Amino acid sequence: MKYYLVKITLLIFVSAFMVSCTNARFKSNQPNIILIMPDDAGYGDYACLGSPIIKTPVVDAFKEKSLLLTQFHVSPKCAPTRAALLSGRHEFKNGVTHTVFERERMSLETFTLSDMLRSAGYATGIFGKWHLGDEEAYLPEKRGFDEVYIHGGGGIGQTFTGSCGDAPNNSNINPALWHNGTWEKATGYCTDLFFDQATKWMDEQRRAGKPFFAYLPLNAPHGPFVLPYEYYQQYLGHPKLNDNLAKFYGMLENIDTNFGQLLTQLEEWGIANNTMVIFMGSDNGGTKGVPIYNAGMREGKGSPYQGGTRVPCFFRWPDGGIPEGIETDALSAHLDIFPTFAEIVGAELSPQVMQQVEGRSLLPILQNPQSEWADRTLIHHFGNWAQGNASKSKYRRSAIQNSQFSLVNNTELYEIKPDVGENNNVFEKHPEVVAELRAIYDQWWDDVQSYLINENLIGPKINPMKESYWKQFGGGPDEKMLKLMDPNSAIKISQEIADRNEANWARKKALNAKTIH
Repeated sequence: MKYYLVKITLLIFVSAFMVSCTNARFKSNQPNIILIMPDDAGYGDYACLGSPIIKTPVVDAFKEKSLLLTQFHVSPKCAPTRAALLSGRHEFKNGVTHTVFERERMSLETFTLSDMLRSAGYATGIFGKWHLGDEEAYLPEKRGFDEVYIHGGGGIGQTFTGSCGDAPNNSNINPALWHNGTWEKATGYCTDLFFDQATKWMDEQRRAGKPFFAYLPLNAPHGPFVLPYEYYQQYLGHPKLNDNLAKFYGMLENIDTNFGQLLTQLEEWGIANNTMVIFMGSDNGGTKGVPIYNAGMREGKGSPYQGGTRVPCFFRWPDGGIPEGIETDALSAHLDIFPTFAEIVGAELSPQVMQQVEGRSLLPILQNPQSEWADRTLIHHFGNWAQGNASKSKYRRSAIQNSQFSLVNNTELYEIKPDVGENNNVFEKHPEVVAELRAIYDQWWDDVQSYLINENLIGPKINPMKESYWKQFGGGPDEKMLKLMDPNSAIKISQEIADRNEANWARKKALNAKTIH
């Protein structure tokens, strides 16, 4: 056990050291970087990965021109994934343990991916969903982004207690969007608007001769399922789809269409070869599409099983030597994006930032998918416990995995590759594996406690994004809205949400057990 822990520590140190070294070959020709991440899609929601219904011709073609990481993991829910992606460390170490109740706010001590790229000379832009804090100090323009074009809260039109909420009465169609510090009332469908603004901004940067990082964390196909009829009519009437599923697939197909237009634009600009494009299939496991096709995995969003965290991740960068039409099953994660970008752009990281970053650079396997890739452990935790219940939630909906095994909820052990659906619990057969993974997990849990800085916060009485909207356009909250935003109800509501989550979880487990037997 001691040897194993020393080995892991050494690997992290070596990875951080590699990131700190300036790579002259890349820095002299820094690539543009585009990262696209839909919200609430799943591994099985793309035609090229097995979906029997959806049509995603652009992603299908992109697969043939890129390297696909088939064992790439994110967090079980959306705000946590965004925090881990932008920091290179587990979301809990950024204080993010939920999607609401002030617990979605990314620690102000976090040095972000956008901070790092901007320090390396990049223009940085975000287009879509932020969901890491709506109060002024937490907004993306204060976290390293030059260009900001987003909605508020965790979803368009949402309202929660305290700090998390969007503009009042907002919609996917003709939304109000936060653009560099002010609200703009836009005309069109949200995904189209995010891609259009990103494309316009990228054109400005390439004309100025400045490398850019365009981050498109889209809100689609997250609910509400509102989009133009012509975008989903082709799925209506399908015997396996209700109206919401038809809209869900329509939202995904629209992303595919916009993605294709963006790739075409890169070609027309003559910058496609030196632009690294990453298409990360989702910010968590699948949702609406899980009953249709889930790539053989168990459960989806919110789950510690593979279906809750495993998503496809495609990398394309012709000038960077990334091979085309190849797959790798190297165990990888959103934590790895930060150090990967840092090594590629030649960023010089301070000792403090090097200590922050837990991931490892993917560059070795991006350039040679057959290169040696040392085994590692990844920790998944649903979080979302009721207010004040962190100490009771150590193993609740948690998992620690390496490339061979996953220890789930501290009571279930699965051999991941031969048992993709995690149906055969081998906990009793491998006590040494259980002990090894449990010891690493227990140490991690102890380590993260001091980082849980948002657990007992009371938010503002009015959602900050709504407040700024009313200041700009007039109006204000009625009694119903004031009640919805009231931070004093956070404890009660968080308990209700936790209870509802547990009930849904129990139903899914019972259904899965019935299916197995």
